[in-house]
Amino acid sequence: MTTLLQKIPVLYTKHYILRGISTKDAPNLFPFLSDADTMKYLTPHPVQTLEEMADKIKLHLEGFYEKKEIPWVIIDKEKEEIIGFFRLHKLHLWHKKAEMGAVIRADYQHKGVMTELLPIILEYSFETLELNRIVGDLFAKNVGSQKLMEKFGFHQDGVLRQTDFDGTRYHDTVVYSMLRAEYLELKK
Repeated sequence: MTTLLQKIPVLYTKHYILRGISTKDAPNLFPFLSDADTMKYLTPHPVQTLEEMADKIKLHLEGFYEKKEIPWVIIDKEKEEIIGFFRLHKLHLWHKKAEMGAVIRADYQHKGVMTELLPIILEYSFETLELNRIVGDLFAKNVGSQKLMEKFGFHQDGVLRQTDFDGTRYHDTVVYSMLRAEYLELKK
C-alpha cells in the first residue's frame, strides 16, 4: 500500500485525464477556483490571488505527502486544458476511507464530466487503494451533485443540519457514502 502513494497516479477516461496537481497549475486553476459562484457549494472564501492559489496547491501536495489526500487536476484531452480539480481528501489508510471533492469550471458544468470520471475514481479507490468507504459530503442545495451520487448508487446516510456557515446563513449538509461491498455488488 505504501508504494502506491509515492506519486499521484494518472487516471484516464475517454475524454479526460486526472493527473497530479502541480504549483505550475495555479494560473489555470485560479480563474475558476477564485470565482464565488463556482465555489458557492464549497466555501464562501475562494482564493483571492494567484499567490494564494499557489499556496493552496502546496497545502494539497503536503496533504498528499502525509497520505491524507490525493489531489488531481482534470484535463480535457481534446483541448488539453485544465477544466477542474478533484481530490480524495480526509484520506485515512488505516480506516480505509476518504471523502471526495470536485470543482468543475463553469463552462464544463452539467456536461457529464463527473459522470465520466466517477467510475475510474471509484475503481481506483476501491480496487487499487482498497478503501472500504467513500463519502460525498454536499451542501443540501447542491442538487446536481446529489443526483450524481444517487445515479452511481451511493447511499444517503442523512442530513446534518446547519453544519456550514457561509458568512450570512447556515447550510445543511447531505452525506452520501458507498462501501466497497456495495461497489463490488454494483459492478457485477
